[in-house]
Amino acid sequence: MPTTTEERIIRPARNIMGSLRLPGDKSISHRYALLGGFAEGTSRFSNFSTGADCASTLACMEALGAKVRTIENGLVEVTGVGGRVAPPSGPLDCGNSGSTMRMIAGLLAAQQGSFTLTGDASLSRRPMDRIRQPLEAMGARLTLTEGHAPIHLEGAALNPIDFTTPVPSAQVKTCVLLAGVQTAGETTVHEAVRTRDHSELALRAFGATVTRTLDSVSIGGPQALRAIDAAVPGDLSSAAFFLCAALLFPGSNLVLDAVGLNPTRASLLDVLTTLGARIAVLNLEEKHAELVGTVQISAPAEGLGSAEVSGALAAQLIDELPVLAAIAPFTSGGIRIRGARELRVKESDRIALVAKNLRAMGAEVAEFEDGLDVPGGQTMHGAVIDSGGDHRIAMAFSVAALRADGEMLIQGAESAAISFPEFFDLLDRVAER
Repeated sequence: MPTTTEERIIRPARNIMGSLRLPGDKSISHRYALLGGFAEGTSRFSNFSTGADCASTLACMEALGAKVRTIENGLVEVTGVGGRVAPPSGPLDCGNSGSTMRMIAGLLAAQQGSFTLTGDASLSRRPMDRIRQPLEAMGARLTLTEGHAPIHLEGAALNPIDFTTPVPSAQVKTCVLLAGVQTAGETTVHEAVRTRDHSELALRAFGATVTRTLDSVSIGGPQALRAIDAAVPGDLSSAAFFLCAALLFPGSNLVLDAVGLNPTRASLLDVLTTLGARIAVLNLEEKHAELVGTVQISAPAEGLGSAEVSGALAAQLIDELPVLAAIAPFTSGGIRIRGARELRVKESDRIALVAKNLRAMGAEVAEFEDGLDVPGGQTMHGAVIDSGGDHRIAMAFSVAALRADGEMLIQGAESAAISFPEFFDLLDRVAER
């Protein structure tokens, strides 16, 4: 139970058992909110993400002239601006959401007018120069503050570009595609590592033509977007915390209903299988080109093995790496993470915070510029955990706490609401004590 509004005590558990239905996928909710707010007509989205980040995207689109109505039980209705935004009365507040800021910049770059994008202190530390380069190459003008927000953007009639992303980033790719769908000619984004493709699938769902090759995606413009009705799949990044929790207890049995299993995201299941997880995927179906299914997981009686996450896999699993590292001491062979330098510039320096908190629990860990080595076969005790105001750190160490000796105090536990307000309630529901 909470001890203050900012702290939460997590007690050890005996097992993880039960069935859950998770809130809507954040990545898909962001994109549906942006495209629904920009399209012609009224879209209806069920199981829309309950996180604060996606609420920031809805609020920004509302400030640009879209009409947003939250009905009940995760149902959101968005009436779009038909391809022409209204001048906002002030800065667009993106809150803590880098997804909102980077992607909406692409949408606005092709619009006439001046726009200012702001965010909280955490967002204002994150790198934004990576979107300035392609948008200025297309003809927009962006002024950053030492490479960070606030961003002042002057929209313009744009030119198509052929752009290679310097850092694997679905957000940068999406930024360019949202500018490209409004630009005469064909815009192409090349990526050395294929990133999640929710934007391509969402654009097609809203009526756009998008072409995909092995290492690039192209969009011609201008194209009009049309409203849709869609159910948002359960969030696999949120599911990761519960899947990893189940792996801590031989004899566990957890079922997660209607989870998004997009192939560019589902690599997590492969890593968990490598560790020894017994996973079954049931009722697999396709909705608006997104795969959705029920996932059943149990831990092996003999315990977990070892895994290495590096290269393209690290880019695909960037959001799930903190919780994988947090459970690594409870494996037999440990987990090695490399090629994850991007973790340094998330809501916090996640590499440093994971290492700090594992050490606080008594674990050995080696920290590298682009990853971690966390040996297995370790025993961890309860400790005071510094979340750094980062939702994924708070949730990752709440999972690790389930197998620790003694209680854990999570500082900054309220940060979980940024992505997953229901997290602690759902964790209590499946944790047997």
